[in-house]
Amino acid sequence: MTTTRSQVRSLRPILLTICGMLCLAGCHAVDYYDSSLQQPVPPAMEPPREKSMTSLPAYRVEPPDILMVEMLKMVPLPPYRIDIFDVLQIRVLGTLLDQPIDGFFLVEGEGIVTLGPAYGRVRVAGMTVEQSSEAIRAKLGEMLSKPEVSVQLARTEGTPPVTGEYMVGPDGTINLRQYGTLHVTGKTVTEIRLEMQKLLSQYFDSPEVSVEVRQFNSKVFYVITEGAGLGDNVRRIPVTGNDTVLDALSAVDGLSQVSSADIWVARPAPGGFGCEQILPVDYDAIARGGSSATNYQLMPGDRVFIAEDNLIAANTFISKVTAPIERLLGIASLGTSSIRGMQTLGRNYNLNRRY
Repeated sequence: MTTTRSQVRSLRPILLTICGMLCLAGCHAVDYYDSSLQQPVPPAMEPPREKSMTSLPAYRVEPPDILMVEMLKMVPLPPYRIDIFDVLQIRVLGTLLDQPIDGFFLVEGEGIVTLGPAYGRVRVAGMTVEQSSEAIRAKLGEMLSKPEVSVQLARTEGTPPVTGEYMVGPDGTINLRQYGTLHVTGKTVTEIRLEMQKLLSQYFDSPEVSVEVRQFNSKVFYVITEGAGLGDNVRRIPVTGNDTVLDALSAVDGLSQVSSADIWVARPAPGGFGCEQILPVDYDAIARGGSSATNYQLMPGDRVFIAEDNLIAANTFISKVTAPIERLLGIASLGTSSIRGMQTLGRNYNLNRRY
């Protein structure tokens, strides 16, 4: 019994030291995952890596993407009324030899077109293309014998333009101004192009548009750097389609002073599933050995997590605990020193008054 008690007493300092270290380390979840229990998966289920990347699925537009729309064909629905600053293409047969009429003519501010010094001017504003052709034929008939006139609308100035950049709003729509709004969230550029042509067909004759994504802002991945007790740092990085773990680390200027080489990719699971999809990363193999086995291709929504250095985290924890105590002791010491100085100053002052 005496030997047993002496052994327990000798183990007390060791047990207390272990308990103190556990308290300083904080609370951590116990991971019961054993990599030796992992079964090989079919090749089709293997995550894409640096040397075996895969193409991302068709891009679905979401806020706040920016679309570039270009109007390829913009002919107003008939009957179109000619407006000022429109451009007409006029061709006439049977004109004077030295003054032909074959070219583009601007509808001036007064709503007229000038055919030339020998032919004069004709008012066409407010007319249809057919009516303007008859008006020009009647004007030329005053000096020509049976002129043949052809008028086409080359450019419309009064029609609001469609070409430009459009940001997808929080409600998932783009504002086409006078032509209304179009819901584009969750659609590909091909689907958006067809829907836009259908909408613009209310204003134009067989419109043709080109749609492309100018800025891919909605598909991102995250790099989370654990801060060793000083707060985590989160970076939001747009997806380009061929991003890897090494690309993510370069985007945050590598590992910080408080980080360790313990890195993994957390891939979000579909809604309703509570399982975690964790892809462990071997940083030394990627950086020093050039291995691509764990240099995974990143998908939209992935989280690249960089764990903290345990020693720095423990040091930060100790500093947080001891800092208030050191400040209180410092205040107490300063107060004591001030009181002693005042007492000493008082004695010398009284002593000088005596003499």
